[in-house]
Amino acid sequence: MELPAGVAGEVEITLYQPDDGIEVASAAATEGSVDLNGLFPVLWTATSPITVYAQLLVDDEPIGSPVVLIPMVSPNLAYLSGRAVVFTNRQPQTTVYAGLRAWTDRHVVFTTTLGDIEFQLRPDKAPNTVANFIDLVEGGYYTDIIFHRIIGPRDGRDPFMAQVGDPTGTGGGGPGRFIDLEQSDLPHDFGVLSMARTGDPNTNGGQVFVCFSRNGTSFLDAQYCSFAQAVSGADTILALEAVETGEQDRPNDPPVLKSAKTIPAPPFGTGPKPLTRPETTER
Repeated sequence: MELPAGVAGEVEITLYQPDDGIEVASAAATEGSVDLNGLFPVLWTATSPITVYAQLLVDDEPIGSPVVLIPMVSPNLAYLSGRAVVFTNRQPQTTVYAGLRAWTDRHVVFTTTLGDIEFQLRPDKAPNTVANFIDLVEGGYYTDIIFHRIIGPRDGRDPFMAQVGDPTGTGGGGPGRFIDLEQSDLPHDFGVLSMARTGDPNTNGGQVFVCFSRNGTSFLDAQYCSFAQAVSGADTILALEAVETGEQDRPNDPPVLKSAKTIPAPPFGTGPKPLTRPETTER
């Protein structure tokens, strides 16, 4: 651990729970290598898996992006029961830790021909999905790809979503790999980013969709994997929603996702809040 130039004071690291920001533990630290397992036994002695954000503080002021610490445990597998997705509970009665995954928290910025959208990632909700998405973003996968499917408000229905992530532009392409569906409990809502898939729940690859409204997407909860929330770019999302489409919901003049990049996340608890749908456009 190295402090930024010009920063000095009492150094500590604090662990926070993602959703409610409750402090789990705190410990003093010094510059140099930090053994988080040694500082925080709760990381490996907790009776149930716990995802936390480790934040550096100097004189009680948060400095830099937090580190996400995710326990590696057996995932629950998804399968179809009729048309609904259900999950098998594979967790043993006694939790067995294979270790911790750790990465510096980041946001992702979509640059489109209609404007930018910045997303806060939620690895606490879907760690494998977020890891896969970061890999694709940083590998340049989302470059000059059209939004090939957009469903706005029509026939009395609430606005639905805009889908992107197929390099072929047909809706049938992907990165050449799949990951299993994760059991995310992040509600689909305005600005939420979720994984697109086929009828097989475990065909999540590179196609994603941006949600337009809670009413239009709530039925996707627990059926599709939501993994990020927009924190800026509401006007861009609304512009996507307003795009005119033809047969099979294909845009007449498709907007383009020019690029996607990761940027450092703000210190824990200090960044912008997830977007909500502007009241003036609520149905």
